[in-house]
Amino acid sequence: MPEDPRNCGTIACIINAEGYCWCGLKWDGQKMSRAPMPPLPAAAPAKAPATKTAGRTAKKTAVKKK
Repeated sequence: MPEDPRNCGTIACIINAEGYCWCGLKWDGQKMSRAPMPPLPAAAPAKAPATKTAGRTAKKTAVKKK
């Protein structure tokens, strides 16, 4: 059985049909290399925290001096 050139450097190289090894490297047709990172999904817009005075005017209180 001929030796497979798709070797990531470990003794137990397991490469799937898409060319990915279990260690995260990918066969690019010539050599094993780091697979490109997939783009991150867009973050949802942040919501403002709910407050107890939402929709109401805050009541002002006087401070007594001692």
